[in-house]
Amino acid sequence: MRPFLLTLALVWTAASIAAFLYSQQQNIPSALLSALLPAFLLEIGFYLVTGFEWARRAFDSLGPKPVRAFLLLSSAVAPYLIETSRTGSFSLRSFLMLTALAAMASFWYVILPASLGMDLLFLCLLAAVSLTRIFAEIYVRPTPGLQLEILGRLMWIRLSIMAVLSVRGLAGARVGFLPNAKEWRVGIEQFVYFIAVGGAVAYFLRFANFRPVPLAWWKFALFVPGTFLAILWVVALSEEFFFRGFLQPLLARGFGSETAGLIVASALFGSVHLWFRKFPNWRFAVVAAVAGLFYGIAYRRARSIRASMVTHALVVTAWKSLFA
Repeated sequence: MRPFLLTLALVWTAASIAAFLYSQQQNIPSALLSALLPAFLLEIGFYLVTGFEWARRAFDSLGPKPVRAFLLLSSAVAPYLIETSRTGSFSLRSFLMLTALAAMASFWYVILPASLGMDLLFLCLLAAVSLTRIFAEIYVRPTPGLQLEILGRLMWIRLSIMAVLSVRGLAGARVGFLPNAKEWRVGIEQFVYFIAVGGAVAYFLRFANFRPVPLAWWKFALFVPGTFLAILWVVALSEEFFFRGFLQPLLARGFGSETAGLIVASALFGSVHLWFRKFPNWRFAVVAAVAGLFYGIAYRRARSIRASMVTHALVVTAWKSLFA
C-alpha cells in the first residue's frame, strides 16, 4: 500500500503543478482550472491502479466478476460526471454514449467466454474506439486550449486493461510502471538492434528526415526524458499490454508457434498505424510493423511487457526528438 500511496501523492502533486503552469501558458481562468482538476486527479488515481499489483489485488478482492465489472463501469463515468457538473457541460447523449462504451468493455468477459474468438473481438472493439474521435465528441472543450478528451482516452486504456486483468483473468503480462534491471537491459538492447534494422528500412522508404526538435539545449534536455516517461507510462504501457502481453500470446497459442504469434502481432500492430495523420500512411505502418518485431522479441526475452515498453518508449522518443 505504501508505494502506491506515495506514488499517488507524488503524481497528484506533479499533475497539479503541471496543470497550473499549463493554465498560465494558455491563459485558462483559475476558476476553470479548479473545476477541471478534481476530475483529472481522480482519473489519474484510477489509472495508477493498473500498474500496482497490490492495488489490482485489492480491487479483485471487492467481489465476483459482475461486481468488479460494475465498479469499473462506475469508475469510467465518475470523472465525466465530476467534470461536467462543475463546468455545467453535462449532456445526456454524451453520458449515454460513454456509459455504453464503458459497459461493453467492463461486462464483455462477464457475458462472453474467454476464448480466442471473443478475445480477438474484444481487441477489435478497443481498436475501433481508439481510432475514432468519439471522446472528443463526449468531452466538450470549454476552451480551445483544453483537450478534455484525454480524460476519455486515459479511461479507455485503464478500463480495458483492468477488464482483461481482473474480469477476464490474464497471467504473465507483468504489468507495471517501473522496469527492473533485466527489463531495462533487454529493452535497451532491442532498441539498439532496431536502430540498425529499422533505420535502414526507414531510410529506404524515405520515412523521415533528420530534423531535431528546435529547442534550446536546456529545453531539449528536459524534452527528451519528459517525452520518454510520457510514452513509457501511457502509450507504450497500453499498446504493449494489448499487442504483446495479450494478443501475441493468443496468436502464438492459436498458431501453435511463438514465431508466428510474433510476426502476426507485429503486422497487426503496424496496420493500426495506417490511420496515423493520414490514411493510408503505409510508410509509417511498415516501420511500425518492423518496430513491433523488436518490441515482441523484448517481451519474449524478458517475459514482461515492461521490457517491450522500454524499447517502444526509446524508439518513439528518438523519433519525436530527432526526426519530427
